Amino acid sequence: MGEVPGPLVGAAEIQAMLGVSRSRFRQIVLMPHFPAPFQTLIGGSVWLRSDVEKYIREYRQPRAADDDE
Repeated sequence: MGEVPGPLVGAAEIQAMLGVSRSRFRQIVLMPHFPAPFQTLIGGSVWLRSDVEKYIREYRQPRAADDDE
């Protein structure tokens, strides 16, 4: 395999980026627009951070801040 084209993130980092639980994360990765893992390792899959950030920009609705309610 060649050079990695950018920072990688695993499940825990993506859960934090999305603000979701582990079980919700498992549902999200099965959705058709969620990016495929960059690589799957024995310890789990890793994604390119830029792919996940693009998914968030394009497919996630912004959440209201606490003071907006």
